[in-house]
Amino acid sequence: MHRCRPTLALVAALALVGAAHAHAADSAPPASTRLAFGSCFKQGRPAPVWDAIRGFRPEALVLLGDNVYADSTDPAVIRAAYGYLASDPGFQALRASTRVLATWDDHDYGEDDAGADFPARAESKRALLDFLGEPAGSPRRSRDGVYESYAVGPPERRVQVILLDTRWFRGSLTPRTREAEPGDGRGGPYQPTAAPGATILGEAQWAWLEGELGKPARLRVLVSSIQVLAEDHGWEKWMNFPAERERLLALVARTHASGLVIVSGDRHDAELSLLPGAGVVDPLTGARTANPLGYPLLDLTTSSLNSPRPWSWELNRHRVGDAFFGANFGTIEVDWSAADPLVTLAIRDDRGEVAFFHRVPLGTLAASAPPRTP
Repeated sequence: MHRCRPTLALVAALALVGAAHAHAADSAPPASTRLAFGSCFKQGRPAPVWDAIRGFRPEALVLLGDNVYADSTDPAVIRAAYGYLASDPGFQALRASTRVLATWDDHDYGEDDAGADFPARAESKRALLDFLGEPAGSPRRSRDGVYESYAVGPPERRVQVILLDTRWFRGSLTPRTREAEPGDGRGGPYQPTAAPGATILGEAQWAWLEGELGKPARLRVLVSSIQVLAEDHGWEKWMNFPAERERLLALVARTHASGLVIVSGDRHDAELSLLPGAGVVDPLTGARTANPLGYPLLDLTTSSLNSPRPWSWELNRHRVGDAFFGANFGTIEVDWSAADPLVTLAIRDDRGEVAFFHRVPLGTLAASAPPRTP
């Protein structure tokens, strides 16, 4: 067999081809998109979870609320709580490698279960935005509330992260009046309000959200500090404001916003809730599911980063499988290499091990097309 020695010209040509392929590989979008989520971090407690999140290598970490426990109307106390988090070595290492996005819940807002009547909300907002390094000209600085939206990835693989503010505008909660019944489990102090006009988001945020849902995206992650789908327990949740919950689902349906999933926090345990497609019979009530979206809706609850509560039962007719009671963070990973990209929602413990996951093809989260105009 004869061996041909390549000429210098051929060597140069092969080198250029190799360099071109290497450049194409470097510039090609990644085969997957990874996002991490967490809530309920108590400063002063060990937090190995930051190293676990860093090991997951997410494009962004989204803090869902109760990012610190300030529980104060004193701005100095609130800032000191954020300062503790900012100085945590594990969080510093994570922040150096990963973009950090955040909204708030009640304990970093300043007071347990507080809403629009919290007197120090403006000072608390400045503390959060300063912690995040929000620019002076940011819209978050000039408008009420801390809601915001971000895009991750190129247009053909865009993931939209919509951060809601469930505190600044929220009306008063209604105390529970009936006694707990056997089987209620950890029932909670609140019941749905009947007050006309009671709101979670406020009109300005509602108008903004409608505009965001009209933007193009392959996957939308709607971030709510409190659970959207849970109906049965008496703690904070969207169902304490039934008209607002119904309005949210109706808005997603009206805007034909495909590919939407929810991530929530607050509960100090982790679970996945599912609102099936319309027409499925509710096993508790015998009624058919009222879901106007045209596709199943998932709500991944991830809590707490380092302060989980002991096992205790809470009713949730929409829960899929069991709740997880260890320290945890949530993840969403989109595998774009499949013909129908696969979306995996998971809960991971503070070592990064998967506690449970749910995988769904992105195509099953497609909204029905809007009616054609004549």
